Amino acid sequence: MKKKCFSLCLMLFFLCLSVYAFADLDKPDKSTESSLDMEEMVVTAGRVEEKKKEITSNITVIDEFEIKMSSANNLGDLLAESAVGHIHRYPGALTAVGVRGFRTETHGNDLQGRILILINGRRASTGNTTKISTDNIERIEIIRGPAAAQYGSAAIGGVINVITKRGSDVPKVFVKGMLGSFGYEEWGFGFTGKIKAFDFAGSLNRSSMDDYDIGNTVKYENTGYDKNENMSLNIGFEFLPENRLGVIYNRFDGESISSPSEFDNNDLDDYKDSSNESVDFIYEGKTTDGFLSWSARYFKCEDKDKWVDPPGSDPSGYYDDGIPTEQNTDQNGAQAQVNVNWTSYAITAGIDWVNYEIENAWDPTKTKFDNPAFFILGKTKLLDQKLILSAGLRYDEYEVEVKEPSGETEKDDNLSPKIGIAYLIRDYLKIRANYAEGFKMPDAKELAANYPETWSGRIYKGNPELDPEKSKTYEAGLDLSYSAVNTSLTYFHTDFEDKIVQVDKTEDIISWENVGEATVSGFEGEFSLNLGWLCDLSFEIKPYVNFVYLTEYEDEETHEDLKYMSDLLVSYGITLSDYKDFFTNLNVSYTGKQTIDDWGSGLWPAPVINKGGFTVANFTIGKKIFESQSYGAVTLRGEIQNLLDKRYGHVKDYPMPGRSFFLGLKYEY
Repeated sequence: MKKKCFSLCLMLFFLCLSVYAFADLDKPDKSTESSLDMEEMVVTAGRVEEKKKEITSNITVIDEFEIKMSSANNLGDLLAESAVGHIHRYPGALTAVGVRGFRTETHGNDLQGRILILINGRRASTGNTTKISTDNIERIEIIRGPAAAQYGSAAIGGVINVITKRGSDVPKVFVKGMLGSFGYEEWGFGFTGKIKAFDFAGSLNRSSMDDYDIGNTVKYENTGYDKNENMSLNIGFEFLPENRLGVIYNRFDGESISSPSEFDNNDLDDYKDSSNESVDFIYEGKTTDGFLSWSARYFKCEDKDKWVDPPGSDPSGYYDDGIPTEQNTDQNGAQAQVNVNWTSYAITAGIDWVNYEIENAWDPTKTKFDNPAFFILGKTKLLDQKLILSAGLRYDEYEVEVKEPSGETEKDDNLSPKIGIAYLIRDYLKIRANYAEGFKMPDAKELAANYPETWSGRIYKGNPELDPEKSKTYEAGLDLSYSAVNTSLTYFHTDFEDKIVQVDKTEDIISWENVGEATVSGFEGEFSLNLGWLCDLSFEIKPYVNFVYLTEYEDEETHEDLKYMSDLLVSYGITLSDYKDFFTNLNVSYTGKQTIDDWGSGLWPAPVINKGGFTVANFTIGKKIFESQSYGAVTLRGEIQNLLDKRYGHVKDYPMPGRSFFLGLKYEY
């Protein structure tokens, strides 16, 4: 009953806002402060730049100002504040994020996840969102729902595209530092600008922290880290009008990152070293009239994790072998595409290729993935460009190989369609509907393994008859952006089938099978209201709320709720800003209850229990305290994370830090 009442109240709330907007049609425009964000340009949904109002699927944009006001310093924390989806976060540097009931894979290659992370439009080679800093990010675009037609495997629940800054205008530099609770130290610097045909933007950030306390000042040992370092660089040269050569470099390097066990059974000296490094070489061009545009890219990524478990500290004594465990993923890839853009029609076609080589020390195995793909995306605008139709089709071909120890090879392929429709009732009011399919290919081990398990001698035997995991999603929604109001409401329904699970074929053989079906459906909504604009003030006062409410998340065979999924996620708060020298943000996020396996019980199989929901509040404030045209500007920044000192955890038995205070300075010139 409570769920139905909540859903009804939300829909009535959005309806009232729409009525308000229509009643205010004659209000004079304030072009410098209006929040008509449907005119915003986005690049993720169609792989080319297009207006947000022309997108037929549900897309969320987190812009640079929102990132600035957040207390998050990595992508995982930022998405947790924004209620994009469920979060699976451990102490140290390990966070998986979810959208519509599906989640990234934090270990191994990103083909194994069900949410795809992109960096500037190409695969990030990791699903661990703590490896992606927010320091040099221009914006984040999130496609909610399948995007296999655009990006291939793993884009079942959605795509999160992290877009880094590109230099423009007069060169600027900054230096910053911050101190905080639990011995937190951070420093960084960055630059951005353009000189003639040469543009550049970059940042370097380094932090460290001691073990933290959880709510009520109880110490959680082995939760600090010696170093987390992030570097981002984007440089380019326009050698002809509208033709640019660019290089993008990103690196995350974490050393001696604590890796604790459950709070009540902690292993006090486990740690890991973790890194992710990538370089992109890009060529972009277009004709002066914009009719034809093209791009080509080659990229290379390396993702590494090493877990160290010194002997003598594990309370159970089970894992104290002292032997480091490593996983290394090398990724190479290329992209090429051409876009033809008529007045009412646009077609984008291209090829993608990606190759992974993964060395896994705990099997031990060496595996290889090779994935060429071909795609075509189209859009047409009819009825005086008010009716928008979009469609896409992609063909992926996979070859996987267990290079060591068995040398087995298997092949597979997949065809992914999408189709959507949108109608602009007014330039600021859009209704839309979309159908898309997603898939996740079986990995090399699942298809082609044929070797013994290290510790038991049992045989891993791949199943070449495995089908890809697949989803089919139907959605419909409404977007409104008028005057001070920005709001969006979407209903979605996803059918998921052919989940790949590990099974015991015999006492001696372990294999994999496609089993079961599931249904996930619900509502997603966003709302913000600029009260400062309404009241003709010179500053912004903006209350906001974002939510995901699942009406169904059920295993179709057992008719039980799916595990590790919250029925309700809400992020709400208020921002205050003078658009220049002062800003403050209070953000409150709520994560609903979940059904989970209680691995901390020590029982096998783990009992299924209910994990309660929790609320976390974060507060950020910043003020420019000095500004001079000759000497630059200094901004003072303060943060309080977990303002209410709640004892909470995204994962049972792994609580997050208690109330934490941070104070920093930033100098810009």
